[in-house]
Amino acid sequence: MSAARWTPNVTVAAIIEADGRYLLVEEETREGLRLNNPAGHLERGESPLQAVVREALEETARTFSPAALVGIYLARFDIGGGGADDDVTYLRFAYAGTAGEPLPGRKLDTGIVRTLWLTAAEVRASAARHRSPLVLQGIEDHLAGRRHPLDVVSAHPSLARPWRPG
Repeated sequence: MSAARWTPNVTVAAIIEADGRYLLVEEETREGLRLNNPAGHLERGESPLQAVVREALEETARTFSPAALVGIYLARFDIGGGGADDDVTYLRFAYAGTAGEPLPGRKLDTGIVRTLWLTAAEVRASAARHRSPLVLQGIEDHLAGRRHPLDVVSAHPSLARPWRPG
């Protein structure tokens, strides 16, 4: 009998900066209120680029226009008591871009308490409240000028209709 195949959870994050401030969300978690980039999980049939636009809209009520890929991050988190089954691995695609004004009447996603704009110094100072270390890493990479073309991540047409061999 073979063990189940391990797969990481694929997530996306929006790195949104304007006038020296970064847009973060404050969200309810099992550990209490935490700060995060607008972020979430890739859904079936969705490219990472489509997912980050959707997630940013859901969590900030703003339209996000991606301009570059900042980075792809792989991180492992202990979510339980420290046993082999108590960890989860995330593969995160972080995109930089701009966001419009909040859309009138659009509510924030369930669990999102509010959005806030923080300077890089304020983001660093609030690291103990971050949902994960990837929040700050993405922002630091953005500050360092890391930018990759959007087409460095491509989505095969089979996302719309699964490919079948033969």
